[in-house]
Formats: sequence, C-alpha cells, structure tokens
Amino acid sequence: MPRKLKEPVFDDDNPEWTEEDFARATYFDPPIKVKDLTPEILARIRRGPQKAPTKVAVSIRLSPEVISYFKAKGPGWQSKIDEALRKIAKKAS
Repeated sequence: MPRKLKEPVFDDDNPEWTEEDFARATYFDPPIKVKDLTPEILARIRRGPQKAPTKVAVSIRLSPEVISYFKAKGPGWQSKIDEALRKIAKKAS
C-alpha cells in the first residue's frame, strides 16, 4: 500500500521568503554569489562565541492553549515560556 503524502507544514513564525524579502536581504560587500562562497569566506562570517550561557535544545509537546497564550504575547514567546518554567523550578527547589 502506498504511503500517504504528508501535507506541507506552514510555519507562521518562519514564512517562505517572497521576492520582496530577497530584495531587502543584506548583501556581501563586495557582492558575492552563493556558488562562489569558499570555505575561507564562510570561516570569516561565522558567529562569534555566545555572550550568554548556552541553552539546551529540546523538543517538548505543549497544549495548543499554552502555545496560543504565549504566542499572543508577541515576539520572544519561547523565551517567555522558558522564563515561566524557570520561575516554577525555582519555587519548587
């Protein structure tokens, strides 16, 4: 039996780029095409060391109500969830 094709997942926090998005994107100076990027150039544009303590990447399932509540608070909603959980953990210890 053939597998069902999965419906595409649309992410409101990270929508697909439009032509306008590409037009506003930052360009290298001097301009350079992606195909011309060399390891030496990529090494120069790497991110520096983190200034704040590193967080641990995890996957967690939350109820739709929780996600809606925090997303309604605007940008930084994941950090707000982290802050709420830290407060609970501090109270419990």
